[in-house]
Amino acid sequence: MSIRDLARHLNISIGTVSRALNGKSDVNPETRERVLVAAKEFGYVPNQSGRSLRQGTTNTIGFMIESSIETADNGGSFFMPVFEGVQSVFRRHQLDLVALLCGTDEDPGAYLNRIVGRRFVDGLIISATMRNDPRITFLLERKIPFVTLGRSATGGQYPWIDLDFEGVAATAVARLLKFGHQRIAIGVPASDINLGYVFLEGYRRALSANGISFDPDLVFPANSNEEGGYRVATAMLAQKQMPTAVILVNENMAIGLYRRFYEAGIHPGRDIAVVGFRESTQSRFLSPTLTCFRISLRDLGIKLAEALLSTMPAFASNYPQDSIDLVWPMELVPGESDGPWHGT
Repeated sequence: MSIRDLARHLNISIGTVSRALNGKSDVNPETRERVLVAAKEFGYVPNQSGRSLRQGTTNTIGFMIESSIETADNGGSFFMPVFEGVQSVFRRHQLDLVALLCGTDEDPGAYLNRIVGRRFVDGLIISATMRNDPRITFLLERKIPFVTLGRSATGGQYPWIDLDFEGVAATAVARLLKFGHQRIAIGVPASDINLGYVFLEGYRRALSANGISFDPDLVFPANSNEEGGYRVATAMLAQKQMPTAVILVNENMAIGLYRRFYEAGIHPGRDIAVVGFRESTQSRFLSPTLTCFRISLRDLGIKLAEALLSTMPAFASNYPQDSIDLVWPMELVPGESDGPWHGT
């Protein structure tokens, strides 16, 4: 049913029906109720394309994901709960969320340029922020509302929310030192993604705070997935003096790491201490269970949505924020994969 059909059925003007559906104050309450009841009864859905042309908005927010870094390595275990949190806020304002998947064969900057050029969305959430991220400069120059999931060294004022990579590194190092480990390795991303720099710097500071010298030979760059974990373990085994513990930037790396160590007759949790990053289904069902960190991903999504809406004039009064620079907390979940060092 079109708005014209709805107006004809109710015997009132199209303009009155439109104003009633949009909650305008100049419509008689009884008339508004008649319109809303009839719209529900006949399943009337506004023509979003037409409304967008008239209003200059799409009522759609894009969440940009780079498949090369995130979806392949995390599946839906990370982003689906985040999406649910974001959408729980957006649905209160009749906003829709769309996932914008940038493929492995496309430059993220070019992809974003195309999305913005098509005026496909009113605002953006971008993830996998790089050390120097041209997407941020691009959005700032065009004054497009956005929030980043992750920090960047790129200059400018914009809201960001990031996971507590420094806190995870500091807690993991302190825990392993308490268990007697001195040669603590770290698995970091083999890319320019900024979280790798933040994680490594947190690790260095934690070692220094405990009087341990930083050894670059204990830093193992790898893809943040199962294959990357396998490669980290292989590189650790090749060292003349193998580390007694390792901290991983991604929990999925533990799967490949476990396999490689078991192949070499080394048992995680007994012969090598392992600390992963985020608690997941895989981490709970690994044997031994993985010591890692818990995070409320749905709540993270809610905060991302609120941060974005605070930058959009139509919604800013409901979400007043001068600035948002937030490190999202994570809670240690002890498992069986780390413990006292029994070596010599």
